[in-house]
Amino acid sequence: MIFRNPLKLLFYLCLLVVFLLVGYKTYLNLFTEDFEGVHTEQVERIYQALEPGEPFSFAVVGNINNSVGIFEDRIIPELNRSGLDFLVSAGNAVSGGGEDKYRALYGTLSHLEIPYLLTFGAHEYEDFGSFRFYDHFGPHFFSIEAGNSRLIFLDSTGKTPWRWQIRWLKDLLAQDTSRARILFIGHPPLHPDENAPFDQKDDYLAPPEFRDALLAAIRDHGVDRVFSANLSLYAEEQIGETTFVTTGGAGGLVMNNDTSFYHYVRVNVDADGEVSHSLQRLKVGQHPILKRLESLWFFIYSLFYTGYLNFILIVAVFAAIAIKLYGAIFIGKDYYPDYDLDPSPWLDKPMRVAMFTNNYLPFIGGVPISIERLRRGLEALGDKLLVVAPRYKGQPETESHVLRVPSLLAMGEKREFRLANIFLGRIRKRVRAFKPDIIHLHHPFWLGSLGLFVARTLNIPAIYTYHTRLEHYAHFVPLPGMLFRNLISHALIKRFANKCDGVIVPTYSTEEYLRMIGVKTPTFVQPTGIEYHKFQEVQEKDVEQLREKLKLRNEKVFVSVSRLSNEKNIDFMIEAIDALRRETHVPFRFLMIGDGHQKDRLQKKIEDLGLQQHFTLVGAVPPDEMAIWYRLGDAFLFASISETQGMVILEAMAAGLPVVAVRSSGIEDVVRHGFNGFKTPEKQDQWRAQVKKLLEDDELREKLSEQALEFARDYSVEQFAQDVRTIYATTLAMAAKKRKGSIIHPE
Repeated sequence: MIFRNPLKLLFYLCLLVVFLLVGYKTYLNLFTEDFEGVHTEQVERIYQALEPGEPFSFAVVGNINNSVGIFEDRIIPELNRSGLDFLVSAGNAVSGGGEDKYRALYGTLSHLEIPYLLTFGAHEYEDFGSFRFYDHFGPHFFSIEAGNSRLIFLDSTGKTPWRWQIRWLKDLLAQDTSRARILFIGHPPLHPDENAPFDQKDDYLAPPEFRDALLAAIRDHGVDRVFSANLSLYAEEQIGETTFVTTGGAGGLVMNNDTSFYHYVRVNVDADGEVSHSLQRLKVGQHPILKRLESLWFFIYSLFYTGYLNFILIVAVFAAIAIKLYGAIFIGKDYYPDYDLDPSPWLDKPMRVAMFTNNYLPFIGGVPISIERLRRGLEALGDKLLVVAPRYKGQPETESHVLRVPSLLAMGEKREFRLANIFLGRIRKRVRAFKPDIIHLHHPFWLGSLGLFVARTLNIPAIYTYHTRLEHYAHFVPLPGMLFRNLISHALIKRFANKCDGVIVPTYSTEEYLRMIGVKTPTFVQPTGIEYHKFQEVQEKDVEQLREKLKLRNEKVFVSVSRLSNEKNIDFMIEAIDALRRETHVPFRFLMIGDGHQKDRLQKKIEDLGLQQHFTLVGAVPPDEMAIWYRLGDAFLFASISETQGMVILEAMAAGLPVVAVRSSGIEDVVRHGFNGFKTPEKQDQWRAQVKKLLEDDELREKLSEQALEFARDYSVEQFAQDVRTIYATTLAMAAKKRKGSIIHPE
């Protein structure tokens, strides 16, 4: 359980935090109420507040940096009491261009009782912030009239070409009749005489051509004041009639010394257009060291306040990575089997096994037959079995070993696929009363999922047998075929198998598939057993009676056993047989045993091709009679690519039939090319050529028949049950060792 591993629990908690925060940020950006074009509203408020020819005053701040402790808590209340007409930010109102920073700033500015305007600065530009600034506030460069003055805002970030701005500025000033002209630009055009803390080359206006052109335009057109931010200090310099002011004390990190301190600038413009300004320094009375510590605290607090989600997200991501790396590097892993495990204590006593399956007899299919054979084999060895399976019409009246579950939904042409009611409490009650030692799951969903849940509830191991290649059953699933085939089916198998304590696969190629999709659970290769001796006990008279019934004379007989469904590739064989009859003079019949929802369509196809004399859909045959039908044949033909083992192929070999099959994961380890049959790519010409070879070469067919019989001898039900029992015991030993830290023998 996850709660027994605190590190694993912490890892998943970190992932949960990451998931929730990413979701919240998505919600923040896409679904919360937006604000846009704020400057339009603020300019209108300024126009309404100021009359032409009247004096006015405003505040200039720089480097707010989303400050809470300084700007929001101290400067804004002071501005609201000051009688100023509006506020201008000279740049860096946000600490970064992220959506959370802009929304935090908007919340802070909502405390202002006066209008405000923002200069597009370096921090507004970061992290794709230029788009957010434009959407939320307005253009990156603009100008407005305020009373008898002209306020001009430029973009110093490089987002807007500087030559375009200079041309626009010259045209604007050439036609302007205002008495005062005040310009705001984020990057300072001049280097202050004072030492700026932590300044870098790119903190100043660049390129030099832009700086020179701007200074020339300022000189030629009589700009009164130029305000900039981007440096954590207060500085001013006079060039000609223009005063250049750098203000960076509305937040952020300052040194709280003579040049770097918290402040704002008050600007007054009289009725004649005379401009004056005064420094408004915030009072701090602590010791110099305490002042700097306070500044550092306000800076960190502001960053955390506006970016706490990013902070938590980053911490969670790094924590998850650290935990994962710790597990990968410092926790030793043994990729080899544990040879110290001793399964014998569990082998020496009867076991109690509960099996969960989504289909079972009387439903005819590979999985139900495999389960039934395993059940009989285990019971013959003294074990107790309980099979949890859907309820069917025609099921035996008394089944002490089976718990039948009523269906919520029946699907398929003949309602053969049952969706059992897994929500019934009596299922868990019955299994709990059975007291199983181990639970064996035969499907990775529905009743299989219930079985896994019960195993975890009872704290006993769960074994999963991988019977079915789910990707070939996309046509049964109400989802886009490609989505289920290429993604969901593999993810479902991987997730389910990794939750189990062991996985049984029928072939080595299937084991390789599970490893490729990421299954890390211990895997046991164990082919499904067949009732080998049953095929040797067939009476020849029964075979002859069946031959007479089918009106077979001297024809060679091909046999195949399969459900008539899309994934079984029946169309492939029909088309191949249609071509084969034109290529050979040897008479033959193809007997297709099995039923399914595609029967009517396939029958029509046979009739349309005129294949009635060569291809017969036999329908369903009772399991007890299958041995006679196999012995009727001369060879076994198969084209399905959805098998994990192809149990019917082993049964055919047990009846002495050589096989021609299409290569797939379930065929590769069973059919040995040229020894007990032939396997080809899914190409009709190659497959048909091998069928023709067996049809026309009696000597070859007899040789492969003898070798097929010999090969099948190793797959008896008795041996199958013994091997599965050993897997159970090994899994129980592994579970006990994991649970107790050492192997604990059962009582």
